[in-house]
Formats: sequence, structure tokens, C-alpha cells
Amino acid sequence: MAQGARRTVGQVVAVVVLAVAVTAFLSVAAVRHGFFDLHVYRGALVWWVHDGGEIYDYLKPGTQYGFTYPPFAALVMLPMAYLSWHGAIVVSVAAGVATAAVLIWWLLDPVSRRAGWTRWFAFAVALCLAAAFEPMRETINFGQVNTLLLFLVAVDLLRLLPRDSRWAGVGIGLATAIKLTPGIFLIYLLVTGRWRAALTATGTAAAATVLAAALFPDASREFWTSALWNTGRVGELAFVSNQSLRGVVARLDPQSPSTLAWLALVAATVALWIWRSRAAVSTGDEAAGLALTGAVMCLVSPVTWVHHLVWLLPGLLLLVDHGMAAPPRSRRRHLLLAAAIVGYGFLISRIVWAWETDFSGVDGFLFGNAYVWISLALLAFLPLGRRGEPLDRGAPPVPAGRSAVEAAGVPQLDQSDRRTTAGERHRIGRLRTVR
Repeated sequence: MAQGARRTVGQVVAVVVLAVAVTAFLSVAAVRHGFFDLHVYRGALVWWVHDGGEIYDYLKPGTQYGFTYPPFAALVMLPMAYLSWHGAIVVSVAAGVATAAVLIWWLLDPVSRRAGWTRWFAFAVALCLAAAFEPMRETINFGQVNTLLLFLVAVDLLRLLPRDSRWAGVGIGLATAIKLTPGIFLIYLLVTGRWRAALTATGTAAAATVLAAALFPDASREFWTSALWNTGRVGELAFVSNQSLRGVVARLDPQSPSTLAWLALVAATVALWIWRSRAAVSTGDEAAGLALTGAVMCLVSPVTWVHHLVWLLPGLLLLVDHGMAAPPRSRRRHLLLAAAIVGYGFLISRIVWAWETDFSGVDGFLFGNAYVWISLALLAFLPLGRRGEPLDRGAPPVPAGRSAVEAAGVPQLDQSDRRTTAGERHRIGRLRTVR
């Protein structure tokens, strides 16, 4: 058998073995939530469409949970009212898997090409590992919309903004109209100076909201004047699944958590995010902007359940990207890949749930908030800047006095570009090739 064929067979066997191992892991470690949130969505829509009730009056029987999303989300989910329960499950799972797969491909494929990996093999391995990722498996098992929102935002930041498309901002606007928290990406556009994209996002969100108000005036009035402010429908702030800064503060004193302490932490975190986001955009690193803003959204939101942490996935993939771009056997490569492995390891482990009933003490503070510390670490230390080019093992030696980048003929910003402001540099794109 030819060497290439043996390699392909070995890769197929490795993927099958990994898939079996992940399946076994999930059968033991994964909690089955029975598509709880999907029950809430579909139950509220059926109550609204077929039973004549008001969508925001619905509560899942025996619980305090009801439909908490804006009316535009109800419009997007409306076909669910006409599907059977099993049909709704199929659509939810298929949408979650498909959007996650596309996002992983966008982030991982450049790494595969630069590292010389077999692209289908790297993608298959990544999908298996993503299936074990607790926020991802929780999203699928709850029937949540997190991967859809992440996909919409990624369309803007990874595909449209780098091409200076006039449509950049539409995805963020739609995501914000479906669920308010992705609106922080609109602020990201503003603080990094992308005025046209920010205007497009604002206009899209406003148009979607107005459309929903025109179609469902009673539901819109109920949401914006009452349901939005009813925090009791969301859940207990001190619950260990709330892996946000608000959750950390609430677990320190569940009876009377300090709002002032929380606001101070939020202010410091947002300041750090603005500084790092502007630095990322100044280097043209939109993927880092996606990762940093996803992390800060999880941190500053009053409620960030574990399944919301799918927004950390881009940051973990970028750690791998930067690690593989570092010189082989270098300390930087080892450190970044180790950080990715440790972060991923914690985020498949369900470690915070060991402190579900008692999160007191130093151990409860450290491990009951473990996912918060990962979000903070990604926000503070994720490397920024463009990664390397594909490795050419046959490249000639680098001449004395020239960098490896220059010797490879990689496009460089000329002096006039270096004098531009950080907010303008990503748009100019005027490049020259060093000869």
C-alpha cells in the first residue's frame, strides 16, 4: 500500500477511535437536559399561536421559566409552532451542529493550511472535540440558540468586515434583535471605529424590532415594558451555572450580593476589553476581536449559563492557531498549546458542578468559578496579530539582515501605512511586497 493511502487509512481509524471515545465520554459525563429550553420555546409558541395566550405569560408547567427573548426571536422561531416535538428537535440539533461546524471550519482551516495538516482530518478531529466541549453539548442538549448567534456575528467579523463589505453589520444586527446580549458587538464596532458597520448593525436591529412590533404589537409592548425587566424568569444569580462576574459576586454573599462590587468589576473588565479590542483591530485581527468580545460578553452579562460559554470557543481555537504559528519546540508554542489544552480540559470537565450545593470557602471560590477565570484569562492574555504563513520546508535560507517574513515575500505595510491611525489601518490595505 502506498504511503499516502496508509496515511489516509490511519487518519480514518484515528477519527473513528476518537469518535467512539467521545461518545463513551458523553455517555458518562454529559447530563441529559431533555431539550428543556426547546420545550420552553415551543411551548410558548404553541400557547401563543394555537391556544390564544400571550407569549410572555407562558411558563413551562412546574417551573418559573418562560419565553425571555424579544418578539423578533418569536418571529424567527414561529415555524416551530407548526412542527411536531420531534421535528422541532431535529431542526434545533441540525441548526446547532451546522452553524458550529461552519464556524470551526472558518477558524481552523487557516491553521490546517499553515501547519500542513490534512484539512478534512483536522476538521473531523475538531468536530469530535467540540462535541465533548461542555458549553457546546449543553447548547445542543438544551435546544439553545447560542451557536446560531455566534454564527451570525462571525459572518460579520470573519467574512464581511475583512472584505470591507457594505453588508458588514447585518449579522450582528440580526443577532441583537434575536437576543439582546450580542449587542455588545455593536459597541465593539463603535469603539474600534467601524462606523458604517455599526450603523448597518443598528439599522438592522432596529428594522427587525420594528417589523416584529408591527406584526405583534401586544407581545412587543409586553416584552419592552414588563417581561424584559422580570429577572425572576431567568433564574438564581448565585447558581453555580452562572459563570459571570455577577455570579461570582452573588456566590460570595447569596443573600445580599454587592451591586457596587459587580459594577466596579464590570467597569474594569470593559476598560481592558476596549484596550485589547482596539489593539486587535490595529493589527487586522478580526478573529481576536470576535474572541475578546465573546469573552467579555460572558463576563459582564448578569447571567451567563454554562451553555452560553460557546462564545469562548474562538479564543481556544486562536490559542492553537498562535501556538502552531510559533517556531517549533519554542517556549511560546509549548505555552500556548498547553494553555489551550488546559482551558479545553476544564471546559469539558464539569468541574464547577462539584460545588453546586456548597460554593463556600477558598476551594469554592477558585473552582466553583473556574469558567469565569478562563474567560478572564482569554480576555487578558489571548495573543493578538496575524498568524504566520504556510510553512515552506523547501524555502531557501534567510539572507543576513532580512527577516523571515521579508525573505518569504510576505506583503508588508509601507511607511505611509505605518503612519496611519489604528482605526484606519485595517481599512487602507495598501500593501507592497518586499523584494
